[in-house]
Amino acid sequence: MRDFKLLFLVLFSLLFISCSDENRPIEGMKKVHWDRDMCERCKMIVSERKFAVQIVDEHHKSHMFDDIGCAILWFEEENLTWLDKAKIWINDAHTGDWIDARKSIFAVGNLTPMGYGVSAYTKETHPKGATALDFEDAKKIIYDINEEHKRRRALREQERETNDR
Repeated sequence: MRDFKLLFLVLFSLLFISCSDENRPIEGMKKVHWDRDMCERCKMIVSERKFAVQIVDEHHKSHMFDDIGCAILWFEEENLTWLDKAKIWINDAHTGDWIDARKSIFAVGNLTPMGYGVSAYTKETHPKGATALDFEDAKKIIYDINEEHKRRRALREQERETNDR
């Protein structure tokens, strides 16, 4: 009977350990359901394991994004004022591990899900020779790219109106 209890305890422990969620580095993050979860902003499926972002608000609610560009612009478009208080986690573009976006080193020029081209790394994984940007620099680049997208959309719309006449 003693051996049975020991075996039961070992099996229960293994089951408990195997159920842990390695995708959640902090409390409040939700488990990512790759290829099923949708980006909070653009509603596309989150599938790129090296560019996903999770933002945890002050109420410990998690918000998923497929690209850091969507995450940053979501605050602006939804008139949310708690960006400075948010916990922002992003996948390292080299390893896929979750890292703190505010402590990340960013680079531009990658093909990202929404085309903002901004990706995050740790000090150890940042590509040699790539310009190293901090979180604030990355935000500025995202805002600039978004303004360029708006300008191009306005020009296309203007061109359509001209062609319709």
